[in-house]
Amino acid sequence: MNAIEIKNINKSFGDTQAVSDINFSVKKGELFGLIGPDGAGKSTLFKILTTLLIPDEGNATVSGFDTVKDYKRIRKIIGYMPGKFSLYQDLSVQENLNFFATIFGTTIEKNYHLIKDIYVQLEPFKNRRAGKLSGGMKQKLALCCALIHEPEVLFLDEPTTGVDAVSRAEFWEMLKRLKAHGITILVSTPYMDEASLCERIALIQEGKILQIDTPQNITNSYSKPLFEIKSHDFYQLLKDLREEPFTERVEPFGEYLHLTTNSDISSNSISEILEKKGHTQIEINQAIASIEDVFLDLM
Repeated sequence: MNAIEIKNINKSFGDTQAVSDINFSVKKGELFGLIGPDGAGKSTLFKILTTLLIPDEGNATVSGFDTVKDYKRIRKIIGYMPGKFSLYQDLSVQENLNFFATIFGTTIEKNYHLIKDIYVQLEPFKNRRAGKLSGGMKQKLALCCALIHEPEVLFLDEPTTGVDAVSRAEFWEMLKRLKAHGITILVSTPYMDEASLCERIALIQEGKILQIDTPQNITNSYSKPLFEIKSHDFYQLLKDLREEPFTERVEPFGEYLHLTTNSDISSNSISEILEKKGHTQIEINQAIASIEDVFLDLM
């Protein structure tokens, strides 16, 4: 049995179609990523799966329980960390943990093995009010509260948004350790670089699933010619390449531009064209497609 089953889910808010005909499943014990920009429909889908919204059409199950008919049972077996910090900001770290443990009829001590690696970083601040914590510490506290009752399925809605790069890296290390406990994890993120940290991912845009597969298979599916290019004048290079007939798409990627061509033009030919336009210090290499390249292409 899959931990999560989603079949033909649709949800609208007035004239806005938030999610449209969503279908996918998440295996038990899997770390599955829902990847897409703000407004893609990630949070709406999470709210449906965590029984906070009722779909207009379709159905979904979590651990075999229907999200509409069995919502009370689902709420006892899931952990949910929404995108916005939603714990009690006037309570201390310790008070928040005790509160959530009590709600689920357990204690911090009983499931301490699940949160130990995270809590040791919070312990020096256990008497500090949650609202006074840094972004990274708020994130860790929210995760502890979501885990304190040992959920079967953990829902993390954009958990790394607004935190520093070090905290983001630490958070994903925590998720890998949690997976070893057999917890199924569904995580959403707008950061394309985090996609490679999941076992499988679904790319979502405007409420529709674009592709589902392993990160490696998704990047391998990119079959178009792709180059990384830079020169002495980055902005002019971008403008000039966008005017060329061989350009299908060109976008900034760090210190390079990623150029997708609609023909088999060689790097030498591109370099000659750019030299005629006055570019110097030209560097052109064959590029390996990233998740972001695939996502932009599918859009």
